[in-house]
Amino acid sequence: MKNQRIVKWTVLGVAVIATLVAGYQALGGRTGLALLGVKLFLRENNAPFRDIRWQQGPTTPAQALENRPPNIVLIVVDDLGYADLTLHGRGIAEGRVPTPNIDRIARDGVSFDTAYSGNATCAPSRAAIMTGRYATRFGFEFTPTPKAFMKLVMQSGAPGRESRAPIYHADREANQPRYEDMGLPTTEITIARLLKSRGYYSAHIGKWHLGDSPQFRSYAHGFDESLSHLHAASMYLPTDDPRVVNAIPKVNPVDRFLWAAEPWGVRFNDGEVFKPDRYMTDYLTDHALRVIESNRNRPFFLYLAYNAPHTPLQATREDYDALPFITDQTLRVYAAMIRSLDRNIGRVLQALRDQGVEQNTLVIFTSDNGAPHYIDLRDRNAPLRGWKATYFEGGIRVPLLMRWPAGLPADRRVSGMAAHFDIFATIAAAAGQPVPTDRPIDGVDLLPFARGTATTPSPHERLFWRTEDYLTMREGPWKLQVTQRPRKDWLYDLATDPGERSNLAAREPDRVVAMKTAINRFNAEQAKPIWESLGSAYVPIDKILADPPAADDEYVYFAN
Repeated sequence: MKNQRIVKWTVLGVAVIATLVAGYQALGGRTGLALLGVKLFLRENNAPFRDIRWQQGPTTPAQALENRPPNIVLIVVDDLGYADLTLHGRGIAEGRVPTPNIDRIARDGVSFDTAYSGNATCAPSRAAIMTGRYATRFGFEFTPTPKAFMKLVMQSGAPGRESRAPIYHADREANQPRYEDMGLPTTEITIARLLKSRGYYSAHIGKWHLGDSPQFRSYAHGFDESLSHLHAASMYLPTDDPRVVNAIPKVNPVDRFLWAAEPWGVRFNDGEVFKPDRYMTDYLTDHALRVIESNRNRPFFLYLAYNAPHTPLQATREDYDALPFITDQTLRVYAAMIRSLDRNIGRVLQALRDQGVEQNTLVIFTSDNGAPHYIDLRDRNAPLRGWKATYFEGGIRVPLLMRWPAGLPADRRVSGMAAHFDIFATIAAAAGQPVPTDRPIDGVDLLPFARGTATTPSPHERLFWRTEDYLTMREGPWKLQVTQRPRKDWLYDLATDPGERSNLAAREPDRVVAMKTAINRFNAEQAKPIWESLGSAYVPIDKILADPPAADDEYVYFAN
Protein backbone atom coordinates (compact mmCIF):
# COMPACT_ATOMS: atom_id res chain seq x y z
CA MET A 1 0.00 0.00 0.00
CA LYS A 2 2.82 2.34 0.92
CA ASN A 3 4.57 1.57 -2.37
CA GLN A 4 1.35 2.26 -4.25
CA ARG A 5 1.08 5.70 -2.59
CA ILE A 6 4.72 6.42 -3.48
CA VAL A 7 4.07 5.47 -7.09
CA LYS A 8 0.87 7.56 -7.14
CA TRP A 9 2.55 10.72 -5.83
CA THR A 10 5.61 10.16 -8.01
CA VAL A 11 3.44 9.94 -11.10
CA LEU A 12 1.47 12.99 -10.00
CA GLY A 13 4.68 14.89 -9.32
CA VAL A 14 6.07 14.06 -12.75
CA ALA A 15 2.77 15.10 -14.34
CA VAL A 16 2.79 18.40 -12.47
CA ILE A 17 6.38 19.15 -13.45
CA ALA A 18 5.72 18.21 -17.07
CA THR A 19 2.63 20.42 -17.15
CA LEU A 20 4.50 23.34 -15.61
CA VAL A 21 7.36 22.99 -18.07
CA ALA A 22 4.95 22.81 -21.00
CA GLY A 23 3.10 25.84 -19.69
CA TYR A 24 6.34 27.71 -19.14
CA GLN A 25 7.22 27.20 -22.79
CA ALA A 26 3.74 27.77 -24.19
CA LEU A 27 2.79 30.87 -22.22
CA GLY A 28 6.16 32.45 -21.88
CA GLY A 29 8.60 32.23 -18.99
CA ARG A 30 7.58 33.18 -15.47
CA THR A 31 4.12 34.27 -16.58
CA GLY A 32 3.32 30.81 -17.92
CA LEU A 33 4.65 29.18 -14.77
CA ALA A 34 2.61 31.47 -12.54
CA LEU A 35 -0.57 30.93 -14.50
CA LEU A 36 -0.28 27.18 -14.53
CA GLY A 37 0.33 27.37 -10.82
CA VAL A 38 -3.02 29.12 -10.57
CA LYS A 39 -4.63 26.40 -12.66
CA LEU A 40 -3.19 23.52 -10.65
CA PHE A 41 -3.48 24.82 -7.13
CA LEU A 42 -6.00 27.68 -6.98
CA ARG A 43 -8.92 26.52 -9.09
CA GLU A 44 -12.26 26.99 -7.45
CA ASN A 45 -13.91 24.18 -5.57
CA ASN A 46 -17.47 25.45 -5.68
CA ALA A 47 -20.49 23.58 -4.36
CA PRO A 48 -22.37 21.27 -6.74
CA PHE A 49 -25.33 22.51 -8.72
CA ARG A 50 -28.48 23.22 -6.81
CA ASP A 51 -31.80 24.66 -7.81
CA ILE A 52 -32.96 28.00 -6.44
CA ARG A 53 -36.34 29.55 -5.74
CA TRP A 54 -37.23 33.13 -6.59
CA GLN A 55 -39.78 35.10 -4.65
CA GLN A 56 -43.32 34.43 -5.79
CA GLY A 57 -45.37 37.49 -6.66
CA PRO A 58 -49.16 37.71 -6.39
CA THR A 59 -51.06 34.85 -8.00
CA THR A 60 -53.66 37.29 -9.32
CA PRO A 61 -53.15 40.87 -10.50
CA ALA A 62 -54.05 43.67 -8.10
CA GLN A 63 -54.98 45.89 -11.06
CA ALA A 64 -55.30 45.64 -14.81
CA LEU A 65 -52.01 45.54 -16.70
CA GLU A 66 -52.73 48.81 -18.52
CA ASN A 67 -53.34 50.63 -15.23
CA ARG A 68 -50.09 49.80 -13.54
CA PRO A 69 -46.54 51.05 -14.21
CA PRO A 70 -44.76 49.14 -16.98
CA ASN A 71 -42.47 46.24 -16.29
CA ILE A 72 -38.85 47.00 -17.13
CA VAL A 73 -36.41 44.50 -18.65
CA LEU A 74 -32.91 45.94 -19.03
CA ILE A 75 -30.59 43.68 -21.03
CA VAL A 76 -26.90 44.59 -20.96
CA VAL A 77 -24.46 42.44 -22.92
CA ASP A 78 -20.69 42.45 -22.61
CA ASP A 79 -18.14 43.61 -25.23
CA LEU A 80 -20.52 43.38 -28.19
CA GLY A 81 -18.99 44.66 -31.41
CA TYR A 82 -20.81 47.33 -33.41
CA ALA A 83 -20.69 45.00 -36.44
CA ASP A 84 -21.95 41.95 -34.55
CA LEU A 85 -25.61 42.80 -35.16
CA THR A 86 -27.32 42.48 -38.52
CA LEU A 87 -29.35 45.48 -37.36
CA HIS A 88 -26.39 47.64 -38.31
CA GLY A 89 -26.25 46.20 -41.81
CA ARG A 90 -23.30 43.87 -41.26
CA GLY A 91 -23.37 40.94 -38.87
CA ILE A 92 -21.00 38.05 -38.20
CA ALA A 93 -19.52 36.19 -41.19
CA GLU A 94 -20.80 38.72 -43.74
CA GLY A 95 -24.26 38.57 -42.25
CA ARG A 96 -24.60 34.78 -42.43
CA VAL A 97 -25.17 34.64 -38.66
CA PRO A 98 -28.16 36.97 -38.23
CA THR A 99 -29.45 38.42 -34.96
CA PRO A 100 -33.20 38.49 -35.65
CA ASN A 101 -34.36 38.67 -32.04
CA ILE A 102 -32.13 41.58 -31.05
CA ASP A 103 -32.98 43.27 -34.34
CA ARG A 104 -36.67 42.77 -33.51
CA ILE A 105 -36.39 44.98 -30.44
CA ALA A 106 -35.53 47.83 -32.79
CA ARG A 107 -37.95 46.80 -35.53
CA ASP A 108 -40.83 46.68 -33.06
CA GLY A 109 -39.55 49.73 -31.19
CA VAL A 110 -36.88 52.41 -31.35
CA SER A 111 -33.16 52.44 -32.14
CA PHE A 112 -30.96 55.28 -30.90
CA ASP A 113 -28.39 55.16 -33.66
CA THR A 114 -25.85 57.48 -32.02
CA ALA A 115 -25.70 56.04 -28.53
CA TYR A 116 -22.60 56.06 -26.34
CA SER A 117 -21.37 53.99 -23.44
CA GLY A 118 -20.49 55.55 -20.12
CA ASN A 119 -16.89 54.42 -20.51
CA ALA A 120 -14.66 52.37 -22.78
CA THR A 121 -14.59 49.51 -20.26
CA CYS A 122 -17.34 47.67 -18.48
CA ALA A 123 -17.68 48.61 -14.80
CA PRO A 124 -17.76 52.44 -15.11
CA SER A 125 -20.32 52.03 -17.90
CA ARG A 126 -22.48 49.88 -15.64
CA ALA A 127 -22.11 52.42 -12.84
CA ALA A 128 -23.37 55.14 -15.21
CA ILE A 129 -26.32 53.00 -16.29
CA MET A 130 -27.32 52.21 -12.72
CA THR A 131 -27.09 55.80 -11.42
CA GLY A 132 -27.87 58.08 -14.37
CA ARG A 133 -24.61 59.93 -13.73
CA TYR A 134 -21.09 60.18 -15.07
CA ALA A 135 -19.28 57.52 -13.02
CA THR A 136 -16.44 60.00 -12.52
CA ARG A 137 -18.83 62.20 -10.51
CA PHE A 138 -18.55 59.71 -7.65
CA GLY A 139 -15.04 58.38 -8.27
CA PHE A 140 -15.90 55.12 -10.02
CA GLU A 141 -13.33 55.76 -12.73
CA PHE A 142 -11.70 52.35 -13.22
CA THR A 143 -12.88 48.78 -13.59
CA PRO A 144 -12.45 46.79 -10.36
CA THR A 145 -9.59 44.35 -10.88
CA PRO A 146 -7.65 42.15 -8.42
CA LYS A 147 -4.19 43.45 -7.65
CA ALA A 148 -2.54 40.11 -8.44
CA PHE A 149 -4.28 40.00 -11.83
CA MET A 150 -3.17 43.53 -12.73
CA LYS A 151 0.38 42.79 -11.70
CA LEU A 152 0.48 39.58 -13.69
CA VAL A 153 -1.04 41.07 -16.84
CA MET A 154 0.90 44.33 -16.76
CA GLN A 155 4.24 42.59 -16.18
CA SER A 156 3.70 39.79 -18.68
CA GLY A 157 4.17 41.75 -21.88
CA ALA A 158 4.44 39.83 -25.12
CA PRO A 159 7.36 38.86 -27.40
CA GLY A 160 8.06 41.49 -30.02
CA ARG A 161 6.15 44.20 -28.17
CA GLU A 162 8.82 45.53 -25.85
CA SER A 163 8.45 49.00 -27.37
CA ARG A 164 4.78 48.96 -26.36
CA ALA A 165 5.19 47.40 -22.93
CA PRO A 166 2.49 47.95 -20.29
CA ILE A 167 3.19 50.37 -17.45
CA TYR A 168 2.75 49.03 -13.91
CA HIS A 169 2.63 51.36 -10.89
CA ALA A 170 4.06 49.25 -8.10
CA ASP A 171 4.21 52.33 -5.87
CA ARG A 172 0.39 52.45 -5.81
CA GLU A 173 -0.10 48.93 -4.49
CA ALA A 174 -0.16 49.92 -0.83
CA ASN A 175 -3.15 52.25 -1.30
CA GLN A 176 -5.19 49.78 -3.31
CA PRO A 177 -8.35 48.46 -1.62
CA ARG A 178 -9.28 44.81 -1.80
CA TYR A 179 -10.88 43.83 -5.09
CA GLU A 180 -14.12 42.94 -3.28
CA ASP A 181 -14.30 46.45 -1.82
CA MET A 182 -13.99 48.26 -5.15
CA GLY A 183 -17.68 49.01 -5.12
CA LEU A 184 -20.35 51.43 -6.19
CA PRO A 185 -20.82 53.81 -3.24
CA THR A 186 -24.02 53.02 -1.38
CA THR A 187 -24.75 56.75 -1.25
CA GLU A 188 -25.64 56.46 -4.94
CA ILE A 189 -29.26 55.89 -5.93
CA THR A 190 -29.59 53.02 -8.38
CA ILE A 191 -32.49 52.25 -10.72
CA ALA A 192 -33.59 49.45 -8.38
CA ARG A 193 -33.59 51.73 -5.35
CA LEU A 194 -35.48 54.40 -7.30
CA LEU A 195 -38.16 51.92 -8.38
CA LYS A 196 -38.62 50.44 -4.93
CA SER A 197 -40.62 53.47 -3.83
CA ARG A 198 -42.99 52.80 -6.76
CA GLY A 199 -43.67 49.28 -5.52
CA TYR A 200 -41.49 47.45 -8.02
CA TYR A 201 -39.94 44.06 -7.38
CA SER A 202 -36.34 44.11 -8.73
CA ALA A 203 -34.16 41.17 -9.73
CA HIS A 204 -30.57 41.12 -10.96
CA ILE A 205 -29.24 38.22 -13.03
CA GLY A 206 -25.70 37.84 -14.34
CA LYS A 207 -22.77 40.22 -14.19
CA TRP A 208 -22.60 42.91 -11.51
CA HIS A 209 -18.97 44.08 -11.26
CA LEU A 210 -19.82 46.99 -8.98
CA GLY A 211 -18.35 45.50 -5.81
CA ASP A 212 -18.30 41.95 -4.47
CA SER A 213 -18.28 42.53 -0.71
CA PRO A 214 -21.78 42.07 0.78
CA GLN A 215 -22.13 45.82 1.37
CA PHE A 216 -21.70 46.46 -2.38
CA ARG A 217 -23.59 43.60 -4.00
CA SER A 218 -26.71 44.29 -6.01
CA TYR A 219 -29.11 43.49 -3.18
CA ALA A 220 -27.36 46.20 -1.14
CA HIS A 221 -28.30 48.64 -3.92
CA GLY A 222 -32.04 48.06 -3.91
CA PHE A 223 -32.46 44.74 -5.72
CA ASP A 224 -34.75 42.29 -3.95
CA GLU A 225 -32.91 39.25 -5.29
CA SER A 226 -29.75 38.52 -7.22
CA LEU A 227 -28.24 35.60 -9.14
CA SER A 228 -24.73 36.76 -9.93
CA HIS A 229 -21.45 35.56 -11.33
CA LEU A 230 -18.82 35.09 -8.70
CA HIS A 231 -16.33 36.97 -10.92
CA ALA A 232 -16.53 39.77 -13.46
CA ALA A 233 -15.59 37.31 -16.21
CA SER A 234 -16.97 33.79 -16.10
CA MET A 235 -16.50 30.61 -18.06
CA TYR A 236 -19.57 29.47 -19.98
CA LEU A 237 -18.83 25.83 -19.19
CA PRO A 238 -15.77 24.06 -17.83
CA THR A 239 -13.27 23.63 -20.67
CA ASP A 240 -13.43 19.83 -20.56
CA ASP A 241 -17.24 19.68 -20.65
CA PRO A 242 -18.32 17.65 -23.70
CA ARG A 243 -21.06 20.21 -24.43
CA VAL A 244 -18.60 23.06 -25.13
CA VAL A 245 -16.24 24.06 -27.96
CA ASN A 246 -13.34 26.36 -26.99
CA ALA A 247 -11.24 28.89 -28.92
CA ILE A 248 -8.17 30.24 -27.14
CA PRO A 249 -6.64 33.44 -28.62
CA LYS A 250 -2.97 33.27 -29.52
CA VAL A 251 -1.87 36.43 -27.73
CA ASN A 252 -4.05 37.58 -24.86
CA PRO A 253 -2.72 38.19 -21.34
CA VAL A 254 -6.26 38.68 -20.01
CA ASP A 255 -7.43 35.33 -21.29
CA ARG A 256 -4.35 33.57 -20.02
CA PHE A 257 -5.61 34.25 -16.54
CA LEU A 258 -9.17 33.17 -17.32
CA TRP A 259 -8.23 29.91 -18.97
CA ALA A 260 -5.87 29.13 -16.10
CA ALA A 261 -8.25 29.91 -13.25
CA GLU A 262 -11.47 28.83 -15.01
CA PRO A 263 -13.88 30.86 -12.84
CA TRP A 264 -17.12 28.90 -12.84
CA GLY A 265 -19.72 29.63 -10.23
CA VAL A 266 -22.78 31.68 -9.34
CA ARG A 267 -24.22 32.99 -6.10
CA PHE A 268 -27.91 33.40 -5.26
CA ASN A 269 -28.38 36.34 -2.93
CA ASP A 270 -25.90 35.84 -0.08
CA GLY A 271 -25.67 32.06 -0.34
CA GLU A 272 -22.78 29.76 -1.12
CA VAL A 273 -21.19 29.71 -4.57
CA PHE A 274 -22.30 26.75 -6.67
CA LYS A 275 -21.85 25.41 -10.18
CA PRO A 276 -24.52 26.03 -12.84
CA ASP A 277 -25.74 23.00 -14.76
CA ARG A 278 -25.82 24.50 -18.24
CA TYR A 279 -24.05 26.81 -20.65
CA MET A 280 -24.01 30.16 -18.87
CA THR A 281 -26.10 32.14 -21.39
CA ASP A 282 -28.80 29.45 -21.35
CA TYR A 283 -28.67 29.19 -17.55
CA LEU A 284 -29.11 32.92 -16.96
CA THR A 285 -32.01 32.99 -19.41
CA ASP A 286 -33.71 30.08 -17.68
CA HIS A 287 -33.82 32.14 -14.51
CA ALA A 288 -34.89 35.31 -16.30
CA LEU A 289 -37.91 33.35 -17.52
CA ARG A 290 -38.65 32.22 -13.96
CA VAL A 291 -38.53 35.82 -12.71
CA ILE A 292 -40.95 36.94 -15.42
CA GLU A 293 -43.37 34.12 -14.67
CA SER A 294 -43.23 34.62 -10.90
CA ASN A 295 -43.85 38.38 -11.12
CA ARG A 296 -46.26 38.77 -14.02
CA ASN A 297 -48.95 40.12 -11.69
CA ARG A 298 -46.94 43.03 -10.26
CA PRO A 299 -44.56 45.64 -11.68
CA PHE A 300 -41.06 44.20 -11.94
CA PHE A 301 -37.61 45.39 -12.93
CA LEU A 302 -35.34 42.70 -14.36
CA TYR A 303 -31.69 43.62 -14.90
CA LEU A 304 -30.38 40.82 -17.12
CA ALA A 305 -26.62 41.28 -17.50
CA TYR A 306 -25.22 38.59 -19.77
CA ASN A 307 -21.46 38.02 -19.77
CA ALA A 308 -21.74 37.09 -23.47
CA PRO A 309 -19.99 37.65 -25.77
CA HIS A 310 -17.04 38.53 -23.48
CA THR A 311 -14.13 36.12 -23.47
CA PRO A 312 -13.37 33.30 -22.88
CA LEU A 313 -14.59 32.20 -26.30
CA GLN A 314 -16.78 29.17 -25.65
CA ALA A 315 -19.79 27.98 -27.60
CA THR A 316 -22.21 25.14 -27.17
CA ARG A 317 -21.48 22.27 -29.52
CA GLU A 318 -25.02 22.61 -30.87
CA ASP A 319 -24.48 26.24 -31.93
CA TYR A 320 -20.99 25.49 -33.21
CA ASP A 321 -22.22 22.58 -35.33
CA ALA A 322 -24.93 24.79 -36.84
CA LEU A 323 -22.26 26.97 -38.53
CA PRO A 324 -20.18 24.58 -40.67
CA PHE A 325 -19.74 27.20 -43.38
CA ILE A 326 -17.38 29.17 -41.11
CA THR A 327 -13.91 27.65 -41.46
CA ASP A 328 -11.97 29.85 -39.02
CA GLN A 329 -12.20 28.23 -35.57
CA THR A 330 -12.14 31.49 -33.59
CA LEU A 331 -14.76 33.14 -35.78
CA ARG A 332 -16.95 30.06 -35.70
CA VAL A 333 -16.93 29.85 -31.91
CA TYR A 334 -17.58 33.57 -31.58
CA ALA A 335 -20.40 33.47 -34.14
CA ALA A 336 -21.93 30.56 -32.25
CA MET A 337 -21.84 32.65 -29.07
CA ILE A 338 -23.71 35.47 -30.84
CA ARG A 339 -26.20 32.92 -32.15
CA SER A 340 -26.79 31.68 -28.60
CA LEU A 341 -27.13 35.21 -27.22
CA ASP A 342 -29.69 36.19 -29.84
CA ARG A 343 -31.68 32.98 -29.36
CA ASN A 344 -31.82 33.49 -25.61
CA ILE A 345 -32.97 37.09 -25.94
CA GLY A 346 -35.68 35.70 -28.18
CA ARG A 347 -36.68 33.39 -25.33
CA VAL A 348 -37.03 36.40 -23.02
CA LEU A 349 -39.22 38.25 -25.54
CA GLN A 350 -41.37 35.16 -26.03
CA ALA A 351 -41.77 34.73 -22.27
CA LEU A 352 -43.14 38.26 -21.98
CA ARG A 353 -45.73 37.36 -24.61
CA ASP A 354 -46.54 33.98 -23.08
CA GLN A 355 -47.08 35.55 -19.63
CA GLY A 356 -49.39 38.19 -21.07
CA VAL A 357 -47.21 41.18 -20.16
CA GLU A 358 -45.57 42.00 -23.49
CA GLN A 359 -47.67 45.08 -24.23
CA ASN A 360 -46.81 46.90 -21.02
CA THR A 361 -43.14 45.92 -20.71
CA LEU A 362 -40.34 48.32 -21.63
CA VAL A 363 -37.40 46.30 -22.95
CA ILE A 364 -34.05 48.10 -23.23
CA PHE A 365 -31.01 46.52 -24.87
CA THR A 366 -27.43 47.81 -24.89
CA SER A 367 -23.78 46.75 -24.59
CA ASP A 368 -21.38 48.03 -21.95
CA ASN A 369 -18.77 49.05 -24.56
CA GLY A 370 -17.38 48.05 -27.94
CA ALA A 371 -15.44 44.95 -28.92
CA PRO A 372 -11.84 44.44 -27.70
CA HIS A 373 -8.66 44.14 -29.75
CA TYR A 374 -7.31 41.15 -27.85
CA ILE A 375 -9.45 38.58 -29.66
CA ASP A 376 -8.11 37.21 -32.95
CA LEU A 377 -10.98 38.74 -34.92
CA ARG A 378 -10.84 41.87 -37.06
CA ASP A 379 -13.52 44.35 -38.06
CA ARG A 380 -15.87 43.62 -35.15
CA ASN A 381 -16.49 47.35 -34.75
CA ALA A 382 -16.50 48.17 -38.47
CA PRO A 383 -17.07 50.66 -39.97
CA LEU A 384 -16.08 52.38 -36.74
CA ARG A 385 -12.45 52.77 -35.78
CA GLY A 386 -10.81 51.66 -32.55
CA TRP A 387 -11.56 49.17 -29.80
CA LYS A 388 -12.71 48.73 -26.25
CA ALA A 389 -10.33 50.65 -23.95
CA THR A 390 -10.18 53.54 -26.41
CA TYR A 391 -12.47 56.53 -26.83
CA PHE A 392 -12.56 56.07 -30.58
CA GLU A 393 -16.05 55.30 -31.84
CA GLY A 394 -15.40 51.56 -31.90
CA GLY A 395 -14.82 51.63 -28.17
CA ILE A 396 -17.84 53.67 -27.06
CA ARG A 397 -20.56 53.56 -29.75
CA VAL A 398 -23.10 50.99 -28.62
CA PRO A 399 -26.56 49.80 -29.61
CA LEU A 400 -29.37 51.30 -27.54
CA LEU A 401 -32.72 49.74 -28.43
CA MET A 402 -36.10 50.14 -26.74
CA ARG A 403 -39.37 48.33 -27.22
CA TRP A 404 -42.63 49.08 -25.38
CA PRO A 405 -45.68 48.19 -27.50
CA ALA A 406 -48.09 50.18 -25.31
CA GLY A 407 -45.86 53.21 -25.00
CA LEU A 408 -43.55 53.61 -28.00
CA PRO A 409 -43.89 53.59 -31.78
CA ALA A 410 -42.45 50.80 -33.89
CA ASP A 411 -39.57 50.91 -36.35
CA ARG A 412 -38.36 54.38 -35.39
CA ARG A 413 -34.73 55.51 -35.53
CA VAL A 414 -33.36 58.46 -33.57
CA SER A 415 -30.13 60.06 -34.76
CA GLY A 416 -29.39 62.45 -31.87
CA MET A 417 -26.73 61.68 -29.25
CA ALA A 418 -27.93 59.41 -26.45
CA ALA A 419 -25.90 57.92 -23.61
CA HIS A 420 -25.89 55.09 -21.12
CA PHE A 421 -26.86 57.32 -18.23
CA ASP A 422 -30.08 58.25 -20.06
CA ILE A 423 -31.40 54.77 -19.24
CA PHE A 424 -31.88 55.81 -15.59
CA ALA A 425 -33.99 58.89 -16.36
CA THR A 426 -35.93 57.04 -19.07
CA ILE A 427 -36.89 54.19 -16.75
CA ALA A 428 -37.84 56.69 -14.05
CA ALA A 429 -40.12 58.55 -16.47
CA ALA A 430 -41.73 55.34 -17.73
CA ALA A 431 -42.44 54.28 -14.14
CA GLY A 432 -43.75 57.71 -13.16
CA GLN A 433 -41.02 58.19 -10.59
CA PRO A 434 -39.23 61.57 -10.34
CA VAL A 435 -35.45 61.48 -10.51
CA PRO A 436 -33.46 62.60 -7.45
CA THR A 437 -33.02 66.35 -7.06
CA ASP A 438 -30.27 66.30 -4.43
CA ARG A 439 -27.49 65.51 -6.94
CA PRO A 440 -26.68 66.13 -10.60
CA ILE A 441 -28.43 63.64 -12.88
CA ASP A 442 -26.63 63.69 -16.22
CA GLY A 443 -29.10 61.52 -18.10
CA VAL A 444 -32.29 62.72 -19.76
CA ASP A 445 -35.60 61.02 -20.47
CA LEU A 446 -35.40 59.50 -23.95
CA LEU A 447 -39.11 58.76 -24.29
CA PRO A 448 -39.99 62.09 -25.99
CA PHE A 449 -37.23 61.47 -28.54
CA ALA A 450 -38.46 57.94 -29.07
CA ARG A 451 -42.01 59.23 -29.61
CA GLY A 452 -40.99 62.15 -31.80
CA THR A 453 -42.36 64.74 -29.36
CA ALA A 454 -39.08 66.18 -28.06
CA THR A 455 -38.61 69.93 -28.24
CA THR A 456 -34.85 69.68 -28.87
CA PRO A 457 -33.15 67.93 -31.81
CA SER A 458 -30.87 65.75 -29.70
CA PRO A 459 -30.86 64.35 -26.15
CA HIS A 460 -27.35 65.79 -25.69
CA GLU A 461 -25.26 68.41 -27.40
CA ARG A 462 -22.14 67.54 -25.37
CA LEU A 463 -20.79 64.33 -23.86
CA PHE A 464 -17.55 63.74 -21.93
CA TRP A 465 -15.34 60.81 -20.97
CA ARG A 466 -12.38 60.59 -18.60
CA THR A 467 -9.99 57.82 -17.62
CA GLU A 468 -7.03 59.26 -15.71
CA ASP A 469 -5.21 61.52 -18.23
CA TYR A 470 -7.14 60.32 -21.29
CA LEU A 471 -9.93 62.89 -21.85
CA THR A 472 -12.57 63.04 -24.56
CA MET A 473 -15.45 65.28 -25.54
CA ARG A 474 -18.05 65.22 -28.27
CA GLU A 475 -19.82 68.48 -29.10
CA GLY A 476 -22.26 68.31 -31.99
CA PRO A 477 -20.39 66.58 -34.82
CA TRP A 478 -16.97 67.41 -33.36
CA LYS A 479 -15.03 65.00 -31.19
CA LEU A 480 -11.75 65.72 -29.41
CA GLN A 481 -9.57 63.15 -27.69
CA VAL A 482 -6.63 64.31 -25.58
CA THR A 483 -4.00 61.71 -24.68
CA GLN A 484 -0.71 61.88 -22.77
CA ARG A 485 0.73 58.63 -24.09
CA PRO A 486 1.15 59.47 -26.89
CA ARG A 487 1.00 63.21 -26.20
CA LYS A 488 -1.50 64.04 -28.86
CA ASP A 489 -4.79 65.75 -29.72
CA TRP A 490 -7.19 63.92 -32.04
CA LEU A 491 -9.99 66.05 -33.54
CA TYR A 492 -12.59 64.63 -35.90
CA ASP A 493 -15.69 65.92 -37.66
CA LEU A 494 -17.96 62.89 -37.35
CA ALA A 495 -20.52 64.39 -39.73
CA THR A 496 -18.09 63.96 -42.63
CA ASP A 497 -15.66 61.45 -41.12
CA PRO A 498 -17.53 58.89 -38.96
CA GLY A 499 -14.60 56.51 -39.26
CA GLU A 500 -12.24 59.04 -37.58
CA ARG A 501 -9.58 58.86 -40.28
CA SER A 502 -8.70 62.53 -40.77
CA ASN A 503 -7.26 64.23 -37.68
CA LEU A 504 -8.11 67.94 -37.96
CA ALA A 505 -6.40 69.12 -34.76
CA ALA A 506 -3.61 70.96 -36.61
CA ARG A 507 -6.10 72.67 -38.96
CA GLU A 508 -8.55 73.70 -36.20
CA PRO A 509 -6.40 75.05 -33.33
CA ASP A 510 -9.05 77.45 -32.04
CA ARG A 511 -11.64 74.67 -31.84
CA VAL A 512 -9.16 72.46 -29.99
CA VAL A 513 -8.51 75.22 -27.44
CA ALA A 514 -12.22 75.86 -26.92
CA MET A 515 -13.02 72.19 -26.49
CA LYS A 516 -10.09 71.71 -24.11
CA THR A 517 -11.45 74.55 -22.02
CA ALA A 518 -14.81 72.77 -21.81
CA ILE A 519 -13.07 69.49 -20.95
CA ASN A 520 -11.14 71.18 -18.16
CA ARG A 521 -14.36 72.61 -16.71
CA PHE A 522 -15.94 69.18 -16.81
CA ASN A 523 -12.84 67.62 -15.26
CA ALA A 524 -12.91 70.09 -12.38
CA GLU A 525 -16.45 68.98 -11.49
CA GLN A 526 -15.53 65.29 -11.21
CA ALA A 527 -14.54 63.49 -8.03
CA LYS A 528 -11.17 62.03 -7.18
CA PRO A 529 -11.07 58.30 -8.07
CA ILE A 530 -12.05 56.02 -5.19
CA TRP A 531 -8.94 53.97 -5.98
CA GLU A 532 -5.97 54.58 -8.27
CA SER A 533 -5.17 52.80 -11.49
CA LEU A 534 -2.38 50.25 -11.19
CA GLY A 535 -1.36 50.20 -14.81
CA SER A 536 -1.74 51.40 -18.37
CA ALA A 537 -1.78 49.13 -21.40
CA TYR A 538 -1.04 49.75 -25.06
CA VAL A 539 -4.09 49.53 -27.32
CA PRO A 540 -3.55 49.80 -31.10
CA ILE A 541 -6.27 51.68 -32.91
CA ASP A 542 -6.25 49.77 -36.20
CA LYS A 543 -4.78 46.36 -35.34
CA ILE A 544 -5.60 43.37 -33.21
CA LEU A 545 -3.26 42.38 -30.42
CA ALA A 546 -1.85 39.45 -32.40
CA ASP A 547 -0.44 41.84 -35.04
CA PRO A 548 3.18 42.90 -34.57
CA PRO A 549 3.51 46.61 -33.76
CA ALA A 550 5.04 49.02 -36.27
CA ALA A 551 6.68 52.40 -35.75
CA ASP A 552 3.84 54.26 -37.48
CA ASP A 553 0.98 52.57 -35.62
CA GLU A 554 -1.56 54.83 -33.98
CA TYR A 555 -2.30 53.81 -30.41
CA VAL A 556 -3.35 54.92 -26.96
CA TYR A 557 -2.44 53.76 -23.47
CA PHE A 558 -5.54 53.04 -21.39
CA ALA A 559 -5.30 53.14 -17.60
CA ASN A 560 -6.96 50.83 -15.12
